[in-house]
Amino acid sequence: MYKDAIQDFLAKPAQEILGAVTSSFHGDIQTTSISAWEGEIDLLQEQLKPWKDVDAYILFEYDIPRLGKRIDVVLLLEGIVFCLEFKVGQTAALQADVEQVLDYALDLKNFHQFSADKPVAPILIPTECARQHWRLQTSAYHDQILNPIIVGKDGLQNVIEDIVLRHRCAINPETWGHQWEISPYLPTPTIIEAARALYENHSVEDITRHEADKDSTDATISYILGVIEESKRTKTKSICFVTGVPGAGKTLVGLDVAVKQSYKTGTFSKEDGAVYLSGNGPLVAVLTEALAQDNKRKCDSRGKKKNLSDSRREVSEFIQIIHRYRDNMLAKIKNPVENGKLEIDPAKAIAREETGYGEWEHVAIFDEAQRAWTHKRLADYLKRGGTYGNKLKVPNFPVSEAAFLIWSLDHHQDWAVIICLVGGGQEINTGEAGITEWLNALNTYFQDWKVYISNKLIEPEYAEGKVNEMLKHNANVTFSDVLHLAVNRRSFRAERLSDFVHAALAFDDQATDLYQDVVNNGYPVYLTRDIGKARRWLRENARGTLQTGILVSKVAARFKPQAVNVLAQGDEYAVHWFLEDKNDVRSSNYLEEAATEIQVQGLELDYACVLWDADLRCKAKEWQYFKFNGRTAWTLERNEEARRYMLNAYRVLLTRARQGMVICVPEGNARINSEGYPEDPTRLPEFYNGVYEYLKSLGMNELQ
Repeated sequence: MYKDAIQDFLAKPAQEILGAVTSSFHGDIQTTSISAWEGEIDLLQEQLKPWKDVDAYILFEYDIPRLGKRIDVVLLLEGIVFCLEFKVGQTAALQADVEQVLDYALDLKNFHQFSADKPVAPILIPTECARQHWRLQTSAYHDQILNPIIVGKDGLQNVIEDIVLRHRCAINPETWGHQWEISPYLPTPTIIEAARALYENHSVEDITRHEADKDSTDATISYILGVIEESKRTKTKSICFVTGVPGAGKTLVGLDVAVKQSYKTGTFSKEDGAVYLSGNGPLVAVLTEALAQDNKRKCDSRGKKKNLSDSRREVSEFIQIIHRYRDNMLAKIKNPVENGKLEIDPAKAIAREETGYGEWEHVAIFDEAQRAWTHKRLADYLKRGGTYGNKLKVPNFPVSEAAFLIWSLDHHQDWAVIICLVGGGQEINTGEAGITEWLNALNTYFQDWKVYISNKLIEPEYAEGKVNEMLKHNANVTFSDVLHLAVNRRSFRAERLSDFVHAALAFDDQATDLYQDVVNNGYPVYLTRDIGKARRWLRENARGTLQTGILVSKVAARFKPQAVNVLAQGDEYAVHWFLEDKNDVRSSNYLEEAATEIQVQGLELDYACVLWDADLRCKAKEWQYFKFNGRTAWTLERNEEARRYMLNAYRVLLTRARQGMVICVPEGNARINSEGYPEDPTRLPEFYNGVYEYLKSLGMNELQ
């Protein structure tokens, strides 16, 4: 980044400024970039002459870590933050360009502390555009961000004069420029943005909060990397359990450890490499595709042509679906299993000096470890075969998925580390074991492993509060509060959102106060019975490239009357839903297809509508659970485990939005047909009214 006072910028030769911009730029410089900078410098030295005696500052190529992008020029003038995005040689403005400059303004307003109370003016400059008329209009959101302005090179001076006249504000001119430059930056990236930044070798410190909460992600990552180094030095095997509230950054921590460990020498290391594993197919697919597309774009922009398939292959080196990792080890065992004991078949595998018969990675990171399968589910699955493409059948499989994964790493001859990222109360599928199976496996089969465990793992939402009892005879356990992530990063506006959701679902009396706390901190949560109002609210809030979407539980059945279709199963559908832009009908922003908890767990939207169906009903502050028979009626769900998963589904859905959400509880259908019977007995108002009345009793604001 190049920064200068306006007086100095106007007095210096253009070539001197170009040299300073070029030398301060980090990355490959293309001929087109130099040509663009020359045009921008010449234009600005001409257009900014009226302010040659004003204490103002100009910054070229200002970096916004959250987006992993740079603003062409930031102009700090009369207390106003101007975001200038140049499109040198263009004669017209494209929608994507307008969204780009608005995104810059939104990010500065929301995350850059010294811009929070200042007017922000996004200006798009297609230099050859003949348009010289504009309309200055502050956005309808009352946040001092002007609506994007489009102007050609000859009209920039007049635009700036007009904005200064209407929006100048008081500053200390001697200190403002420096303070703005070093201002704390408080971004909370979406997991996709964070992964992109990490993959480009930014640190978590670059892309997460820079204030007083360094006791969360940075400290946790440092602790885990320390455990890895100590395990390698002492040739021991260790397992870490990291807990955190929804949105606290567990996946971000896992990805950062994977990247840091795999690329710590600057290039990919197979010797010390780490693999990030998740059983969440949509999450892995979306992250892999996002990183691959971004990698290809950046290679192309540097003149290094790269096939998308090659980028995908590179990313998949350290981000993988857990089932495929599992299948690699399954292919090495003696099959069928004899005497209930897993053994390697030497005819199927080659032992290496350090890793033995295990996979080559010494470090494996298991995201959403609470979703590892029970022994019964895994054994039943392998008995009938069909594991993710290899159709492998293993009768009489003897252990749970957690035990098998530890067994896989235990084959290393020297050292190994497992990091389990654990979400409390987020098991959402039948056969997901929670954390209990991991602890049982350590107690039963792997008593020599060192165990590093979050001190929050003893709470009821993890292993039903039995962790202390399960580990009391294990001499290798170390508890650490550093392994718990308490701050909700997903919702930068409401760090207590997860507390409110937990209290509301538990009928806790604190839910009302927690709701007010969330709303008072700038995170809107609305209630409505009209899906049309919900859609309108989402579209009104979707400025720039902010992402919206509708969410439903996988048990939901009567969503079609709301003109909603549920996203098809298959990871490729989730990829399109999350990654396509507003011009693609497959995008979540079209608000036509709703994703379920299976497709959004671990991911997030900016604004969401949670569409509540008749699967979860409320009566006298008790939840009632129903499943639809697919034809005519809802039936009561009596299985306790299934009911727990259904409640957890709503816990996941209600914590997916970063900036705000609306909960839509339909009114149902009260009409009677000509024979005197309900027109639609599957959507009777009483199925929904209890939920609506309960949420309303918490003081929730209704959309008008």
